Amino acid sequence: MSTIKMNWGTRIAVLYGGFVVIIVLLVAGSMRQSFDLVSPDYYGQEIKYQQVIDAGKNSATLSAPVGVKADAGQVIIDFPKDFSGKVLSGTVQFYSPVNAAWDKSIPLNVNENVMVVSKQALQPTTYKVKMNWSCDGKQYYQESEINLH
Repeated sequence: MSTIKMNWGTRIAVLYGGFVVIIVLLVAGSMRQSFDLVSPDYYGQEIKYQQVIDAGKNSATLSAPVGVKADAGQVIIDFPKDFSGKVLSGTVQFYSPVNAAWDKSIPLNVNENVMVVSKQALQPTTYKVKMNWSCDGKQYYQESEINLH
């Protein structure tokens, strides 16, 4: 058996070459990573955020917050009695921080202060439920979290 003898210059070159290979692998791996923003027009929405703050203040004045719960096959969104007999319009957005492809935006369809969404349209994950609606010319906004595991 013979052993390979390396002088100090060769050892430094091998160490430097190994470092370069590791850096190239890390850069290539990071370029394949997907970074989903909250929304495609994130910066445009940030400018309009004062409207969301005002709508949230309007929601705080309600007699009770909007209830969001899940049972075996559906998500139930229960609006407070303040809206009894009134027409609501707006959207409910199910935002998944895990995967942007799982996000769903559903038009508001309230019947007797309750909106029902089938769990089949959603993924088994934790969603942030963003409700944005208007009633009698006043905007409302509320966020809730729901776990559909």
